[in-house]
Amino acid sequence: MERPHPKLETEHDEGGVSSEWDVQPYGPSGFKGIFTSRYVALCASFSAIGGLLFGYDQGVISVTLVMDQFLERFPEVSDGASGAGFYKGLMTAMITLGAFLGALNQGWIADTYSRKYSIMIAVVIFTIGSALQTASISYGMLVVARLIGGIGIGMLSAVVPLYISEISPPEIRGTLLVFEELSIVIGIVISFWITYGTQYIDSHWSWQLPFLIQIIPGLLLGFGAILLPFSPRWLAANGREDEALANLAKLRQLPATDERVQREWVDIIAESRFQQGIVAQRHPNLVNGGALSKLKLEFAQWADCLRPGCWRRTHVGAGLMFFQQFTGINALIYYSPTLFGTMGLDYNMQLIMSGVLNVTQLFGVISSLWTLDRFGRRNILMIGSMAMFVAHAIIAVLVGKFSHDWPAHQDAGWTSVAFLLFYMIAFGASWGPVPWAMPAEIFSSSLRAKGVAISTCSNWINNFIIGLVTPPLVQNTGFGAYIFFAVFCFLSAVWTFYIVPETNGKSLEDMDEVFKDYGSSEDMATKNRMFLEVMREKRDEEITA
Repeated sequence: MERPHPKLETEHDEGGVSSEWDVQPYGPSGFKGIFTSRYVALCASFSAIGGLLFGYDQGVISVTLVMDQFLERFPEVSDGASGAGFYKGLMTAMITLGAFLGALNQGWIADTYSRKYSIMIAVVIFTIGSALQTASISYGMLVVARLIGGIGIGMLSAVVPLYISEISPPEIRGTLLVFEELSIVIGIVISFWITYGTQYIDSHWSWQLPFLIQIIPGLLLGFGAILLPFSPRWLAANGREDEALANLAKLRQLPATDERVQREWVDIIAESRFQQGIVAQRHPNLVNGGALSKLKLEFAQWADCLRPGCWRRTHVGAGLMFFQQFTGINALIYYSPTLFGTMGLDYNMQLIMSGVLNVTQLFGVISSLWTLDRFGRRNILMIGSMAMFVAHAIIAVLVGKFSHDWPAHQDAGWTSVAFLLFYMIAFGASWGPVPWAMPAEIFSSSLRAKGVAISTCSNWINNFIIGLVTPPLVQNTGFGAYIFFAVFCFLSAVWTFYIVPETNGKSLEDMDEVFKDYGSSEDMATKNRMFLEVMREKRDEEITA
């Protein structure tokens, strides 16, 4: 059967060409589109198990830290021990430090070994860390184990959204990228209620069993990833263009001759060749060199993320992760048990209400499955910022006026809780999923893995900073902590309005147009000409065959 090919447009004016190809999308946008692209949705949801591992390991430690059997094995972190605050903070922070290292290295691993294999490598490291945590017999062993497990988590947190973005059709890419945040929150919820239940086991299995259980979904992801298709964009970037077409057709569940598949395939190849040409132009002495030249090229491409043509995208990716943390999500979760305790709730009810907070966030994330590809990333971010600003401001007023005597002002206390739940819904519907979604779709093919790695590293760095500043901020300022985060919520809305473009409905190859950051008009003309050349080349190959 002859491959259908488009009518080629002719060159227009000096240097400018048209590469328009009027084709229909693969299906409806947003949540409805999942049902017409079932296979790619299945691949995205399965790879998002990586997010579940991330959320599970983040959440499992909260209840574990107060278990008697855990404190018996690791007395260094018990409240009465000398230097307990430092040891507890170090053990908790190890997961963040490991995740930072993992995300930092994921860029070159994903580019060298593929997105698919890097998921499997990350699972191996995560499984080793989880096994060592389960078997820990000393505080030092536990710290090292959490560092190793964190490396695997950091790698997964970077590569999973990268993989999902590269296999998704434009009209449902945002919805599929929500799977990452959805899985993270599901992992937090599952781990919380598992540890809530295992705390009643009268042995060391009360804390060992939750660590052991997280190995199961890890192994499922690791072995199941064998069946995942390679990213067509990674294949094209490595010169495997025919395989890219075969995998793309498999993902779209359409014949390779389908006009829409052909258009996307040509787009991918043209973008890949264009980016390779840009790299060769920028670093002529490093391309096609030996091992040392390849190492120098690796560092040079990291620096390219800060050069004209990419620096704004890096700013957006890292900035989204910065504001995600500084809108106060982890700080509020940290402070909520104290708020519930001052309202007169007993220990058990404090834990239950903390679990309710995570479930509330889950409802917010679920709503973004419908909204992200319908209303766009930018609008959702701004609405979420203002909603969180209002919640912080009202809680600040109530805490400032009534925290000295909550039992006498229970209505005010429960109102604070209500706005805390409102905040969690607003965050889950906006600044929860979008910062994980956008970095994976805004970078050019040659720098996408590194750009996502930088953005993810920003998440972990700022997560670490929030972990350091929150306890003294809450202890020394009281309601001032809410004012602090309210200011950042407002700033996030202003920053989004002036800096963040809308990427909804755009293909990954359209991001040059979205950001309007071409190196020059000649670059854009070259890219358009390359698109036409690839179309002619593939047409001629078909005719010859």
